Amino acid sequence: MRPSWDSYFMEIARVVATRSTCTRRHVGAVMVQNRQILTTGYNGAARGLRHCAERGCLRAELGVPSGERHELCRGLHAEQNAIIQAAFHGVEIAGAEVYCTHQPCVVCAKMLANAGIVAVYFAGPYPDPLAMEVFEEAGTELYEIGGA
Repeated sequence: MRPSWDSYFMEIARVVATRSTCTRRHVGAVMVQNRQILTTGYNGAARGLRHCAERGCLRAELGVPSGERHELCRGLHAEQNAIIQAAFHGVEIAGAEVYCTHQPCVVCAKMLANAGIVAVYFAGPYPDPLAMEVFEEAGTELYEIGGA
């Protein structure tokens, strides 16, 4: 059976997440506009830096819970990488939608709002209620569409 557009893009986000180099959570994001993929991103260390699997995870070593102290992570989130890819390649994303394997954190929520993302579809929760407040205040539509 042919998948719905939401299922199709979420499945692609799941495949993108398999490229993640994070030792704690594999996340994928797909930017879409008019049913066309604009960019993708997964979480992991910045270009040219050693992957967390090679170097270790400071957040894990310090016992930092998910959703807290993002500044201690050497990696970028999937949503951040999708936005960076758009900027790097000159792709307009204002008015786009994003499909994520997990609910974005507050840092990503602010970035997505500023980038003009109009809707976020996510499959799994993330322990960051402030992110949901940011999306609500920004007028970003949110859709939870199934487990990660």
